[in-house]
Amino acid sequence: MKTSRRGFMKLAGAAVALGILPLKVLADFVRPKEAMAATDLAGVFASLGNAQDSDQIMLETPDIAENGAVVPITVTSVIPGTSKIYVVVEKNPNPLAAAFMIPEGTDAFVQTRVKVAQTCPIYAVVEAGGKLYKASRETKVTLGGCGG
Repeated sequence: MKTSRRGFMKLAGAAVALGILPLKVLADFVRPKEAMAATDLAGVFASLGNAQDSDQIMLETPDIAENGAVVPITVTSVIPGTSKIYVVVEKNPNPLAAAFMIPEGTDAFVQTRVKVAQTCPIYAVVEAGGKLYKASRETKVTLGGCGG
């Protein structure tokens, strides 16, 4: 049985609403605590694991972000078996900016907006088949997003 992302989110939302699955448990499943608490890039990758570069991850960010508080990010993975996508912003106080669980049988595509403190590389880290892959792209910020 294949579950769509929408179907999974409806089921998870219903479980949270009924008190069957506390929201914190669902959040901890998607967001690894140690990686979320890391304050540098090395800490994030130490928690998640080593990721190898991949040309099968398309990471789209603006060349120049006029406002670092709302930088649009698009990540698409064509790696078979993609199960999670993480967005990591190197120079943020907490670099792991977003984590997404990708249900089996759905397209590995996410769009979001993240804060970017200053000009730096932004990483898309993809978990597929128990391995980690990454792609990066530098984005210049003209107005800081994390208190700048």
